[in-house]
Amino acid sequence: MGGRKAPVAWIARAFRVPGEERRSLVQTGKATAAAVIAWIVATAVLRLPQPFLAPYAAVFLVQATVYRSLRGWAQQVGAVSVGVLLAAGTGQFIPSVTVALGLVVFVGLLIGSWRGFGDSGVWVGITGMLLISYGNATEPVLLADRLLETALGAAIGAVLNAVILPPLHGERLRAATSRLASAIADVLDRTAGLVRGGEPADGLDDRMEDVRSLVAEAEDAIGWTREGRYLNLRGRRETREEPLANLVSLWHPLAQLIDAVSEAARSEQPFRHPGEHARGVVGDLLEALAEVARSGDPGKLDRCRDLVGEIDHLLVTPTDEVATSIGLGAMALPARRLVQRLRAD
Repeated sequence: MGGRKAPVAWIARAFRVPGEERRSLVQTGKATAAAVIAWIVATAVLRLPQPFLAPYAAVFLVQATVYRSLRGWAQQVGAVSVGVLLAAGTGQFIPSVTVALGLVVFVGLLIGSWRGFGDSGVWVGITGMLLISYGNATEPVLLADRLLETALGAAIGAVLNAVILPPLHGERLRAATSRLASAIADVLDRTAGLVRGGEPADGLDDRMEDVRSLVAEAEDAIGWTREGRYLNLRGRRETREEPLANLVSLWHPLAQLIDAVSEAARSEQPFRHPGEHARGVVGDLLEALAEVARSGDPGKLDRCRDLVGEIDHLLVTPTDEVATSIGLGAMALPARRLVQRLRAD
């Protein structure tokens, strides 16, 4: 029952929510339209024989970003052109189809490995192979047709992708921001409990690995968003990436803070573990930072700054407790950096 409902639910989400499902549906529709238009133009308008490369190129040029579509157009046309020239030269001087085929594939794949061709590099060898095997390598008109088909299909795919609902990745950016903020807030809350209680928090290391993974995902989302704006008619309406970049910048001070707290909690030397009052202040600061990360409201940082000031005061003020400046200082520096980087948003 659930299996039958899954496709229906997926389609319903695509129409209801501007998320991953809708983007996939739009891109699939554009790829289909590009293939059909390329086939119609190649067969009905230009009357090209066997125009299989036109719809193929059109489908693969409907990429995840407009920039990739236009770059892919240049790469694919270039790769096919080199493959055609390679097949033409080989067909003229090597009469054996078997030898010519092996040579074209070998040399074509080597040439196609040049990074300038990107993912289209494989088409140098494949195009040459197809032309040699079909016996078209010595027919200039058919060679020209292959070039025209590829250029036509790639151009149609790239233009459709750029003009009709060009893809953006705002929903991916928003989802990554929400997940990372929640994970950081959870780690800060758990660390606050560890600081106050002095006992290891269950699963804290696993939570930090989760944050590390989400940071990598966030950096990927930022990269896709930036690329998605290039040459994109809708780019100016894209979601801002600064909040997510700000959260990513918290990773290093957060990791340093967790290391300092864990070392202090495990240490048997009392001067490395702050006294009860100091631990309470640090715990309050971490909880306040968790609230800022969770809400995304920099206006709540005043409480964090006050607590950082109180920690600084504890570090320079003599107390009756065993000297705790080493452990408290190790926690204070990354905590202060967390406040500073959250404030930078």
